[in-house]
Amino acid sequence: MEDGLVSIITPVYNADRFISETIESVQSQTYENWEMILVDDCSSDNSKKIIEEYAKVDSRVKYISLVENSGAAVARNTGIDYAKGRFIAFIDSDDQWSLKKLEHQLTFMKENQASFIFTAYEMVTEQGEKLNKIVRVPQTVNYNQLLKNTIIGCSTVVIDRQVVGDFSMPLVRKGQDTATWLSILRTGIIAYGLDEVLTQYRVVKGSVSSGKISALKRTWYTYRKIEKLNLISCIYVFTCYVFNALKKRI
Repeated sequence: MEDGLVSIITPVYNADRFISETIESVQSQTYENWEMILVDDCSSDNSKKIIEEYAKVDSRVKYISLVENSGAAVARNTGIDYAKGRFIAFIDSDDQWSLKKLEHQLTFMKENQASFIFTAYEMVTEQGEKLNKIVRVPQTVNYNQLLKNTIIGCSTVVIDRQVVGDFSMPLVRKGQDTATWLSILRTGIIAYGLDEVLTQYRVVKGSVSSGKISALKRTWYTYRKIEKLNLISCIYVFTCYVFNALKKRI
């Protein structure tokens, strides 16, 4: 585990429309000690070719191909297993980072002795146009608070493995990121929010994360099947979650 290295995990599936912008937003970081591990979940488009072109000229860009389509959880876990860095970051294949994203987060982590950090983010269209919608974040989030408000954007997260220890994502097709944050916070770790807009989240029609009904279903599944909350507790935190989700979109 290399002390200052940030291992950036990106699951890829038919992302040739956006993957160049995502990679270039990482390459533009002012903090340069990183590796970007792109795990291709059997794409049928030009994603492989595009990534390999970047890997040829930048050794920090790594390409891994899964032998069968397995979903984002397997792809992310494959990347985590391959990662050499002390710090694990995530960026989805259609999102982008601001230039100083990693620099600001690592500084904030050191100043606050934080091992889990996330940031504010803004939403953009498929064409990259701003939707004038920013999701702000609180100073800290614990396990019980996250149950009520799934505020942590996957592409904003950085985790210090030296403190948190080894972790992996549960093998579910949807919502594995929130389930992962809950499993980490359940141990007593606190997630720290840096309320700077350092990530652009692209709203893509038909993506796993875009459907509101789908999001509700997977959150209920996480509460009942993964977190194993009783029905009364589940109804309570789910109601809070729906309320907070509506607030984010107003």
